[in-house]
This record gives sequence, C-alpha cells and structure tokens, in this order.
Amino acid sequence: MNHNRIVCFDLEMCCWNQDGVGTTGEIIEIGLAEIDLVKSEIVKRAQYYVKPDTDEVSKFCSELTGITPRKIEKQGRSLESVVQSMIKNFGGANKIYAAWGRDDVILREECLQKKIPMPFKEFINLATLYRVQHRLKDKRIGHREAQESQGIDWEGRQHSGYVDAYNLAKLALKML
Repeated sequence: MNHNRIVCFDLEMCCWNQDGVGTTGEIIEIGLAEIDLVKSEIVKRAQYYVKPDTDEVSKFCSELTGITPRKIEKQGRSLESVVQSMIKNFGGANKIYAAWGRDDVILREECLQKKIPMPFKEFINLATLYRVQHRLKDKRIGHREAQESQGIDWEGRQHSGYVDAYNLAKLALKML
C-alpha cells in the first residue's frame, strides 16, 4: 500500500429532475486527481467518460454537468474499460482513493451490477473527515463550501468530475 499517494475521484451520473426531485442513474464520468503527500502537490489528473448501458443523458443532466449525449457517444467507453484505465494509470489496490461523500458506494454498486472488479480497496470519505476535523457534528457541508471556507479558490465548472476531483485534491492537500 502506497500511503504517500492518494487518488481523489469524483463521479457524475445520469440525472433527472422530476417535480423538483433529483434522481441519478448510471455513471457517465469519472474524474481523478492524484496527490503526493510527500511533495504536497497534485501529480496526475485524468477524465474518463462512461457510456451508460441503459440510461440516457437528459437535458437537465447536460445543463448541470456540461456532459452532452454527443460527448458520451464520441468519447464514452464502457465502465469496465474505464476501470481498467483507472487501475493501469492510477494503481488499483495499492493506492488509497478518496472522495467527498460516498462515491465509493455508488461505484461499488455499479461495478457489482456489471460484474466488474472494484478498482480499489482503501477509501477515505473526505466529507466525514472534514466534519470531524472542524467539529461539525450535526452539520453537513458541501465540497465547494468547505474548500472556500479554507481559503482555497474553486477553479472551473462545478459538477464536472474532472474539475471536482482536482478541487478535491487541493482541499485534501490541506486536510491530510
């Protein structure tokens, strides 16, 4: 296990807004940003688009994420292929992965449904860690709000897996 490197990741999923209620479906993007804790810097980034097996990218989803059906059609690959790329380019079980919230559960469930091995074993929920560090016992806080409260500027469009993973890596460097 390489404890000097952590891979921050963020998922975007097919999503719909029906009568003000948001629902999500299959993963359509995985953004990753690897940090080196010794050098205290971001050393690698990647963005993978995933072609959903059954879901479609809605207009609401495109407006929220910037991911269009055309982008998925042109650049998307199967989740299995993307997971293989994650393992090859970022390391699998020998790395610790981190996300804001429980993206690990979402990824694990979809991998299980599609009979794909999970790309990692060790996981840190940075949202929980942040709440513990800042004594926010009963208060949930969003990633962007947490980052800005630490004086770290948000860069790019929120709800892009690539952008969110990069911003999370910046926050993680301050937290870890």
